[in-house]
Amino acid sequence: MSFSVRLSAAVARTGTPLCVGIDPWADRLPGRRALREADRSALAALSLRFGLAVVTACADLVPAVKPQFAFFEALGPAGMSALAEVCRAARQAGLLVVGDAKRGDIGSTASAYAEATLAPDAPFPCDALTVSPFLGPDTLEPFLRVARAQARGLFVLLRTSNPGSARWQAPVIDDLAAWIEAQNADGDPYGAVGAVVGATHREGSELRRRMPRTWLLVPGFGAQGGSAADARALVHDNGLGALINSSRGATFPAAPDDAYDDDPAAWIRTRVLETRAELARG
Repeated sequence: MSFSVRLSAAVARTGTPLCVGIDPWADRLPGRRALREADRSALAALSLRFGLAVVTACADLVPAVKPQFAFFEALGPAGMSALAEVCRAARQAGLLVVGDAKRGDIGSTASAYAEATLAPDAPFPCDALTVSPFLGPDTLEPFLRVARAQARGLFVLLRTSNPGSARWQAPVIDDLAAWIEAQNADGDPYGAVGAVVGATHREGSELRRRMPRTWLLVPGFGAQGGSAADARALVHDNGLGALINSSRGATFPAAPDDAYDDDPAAWIRTRVLETRAELARG
């Protein structure tokens, strides 16, 4: 079964396009205040606890989770071990895993990145991976080969949510959007190559119109300023076509919270239910 079909089924089953980001910010992790020695190993253990809490909280509520590789990588080998375990646990719980690594390189290096995340025996098993296209279309071919062979997906950076993105993305956005959509010409009804389109930009609705066969991964909802209405505008009328991500807003309290430290899964579950409802209201 293709990635796009599995994603459509997961969104339909859970009744929401919400994707929950797993971003283990060291200073905000549950239990961080009680940690005397904030070394990498200790933070990796808290990151693992946090990641597994998100998985437990979300398993029946959302179609997908999005681990942010950088936070785990910053913690060294113990952090990468935690990332691998979180990815495996999420997939075992029935969640689709979108690896947010924004990989991009040439030839054999791109192939190695793809094998690390999208192959059947990948050490960091993901159902889809975010990739950077700015080295040229040939650098995406190794990712495409592995993704198509293994029924996995890609999300290509197109119009990201950060304020400065237009300077270098705007000149290529038309060509890149057309290239992405062309990869999905045989999709039924969507293809395996998605696009990252921030909820914070007015071009989103036009890109949605021009890319009807493309799944969109939509950051920027919530903490980055994108509204529920902005995000919902990128979802097709049938409820499909876009994964709307919330990371900080769905997984961290605004201020230190003892209940969060004691039982992060229960706290996150409540917050995810609230975020689902907010998104549904639009």
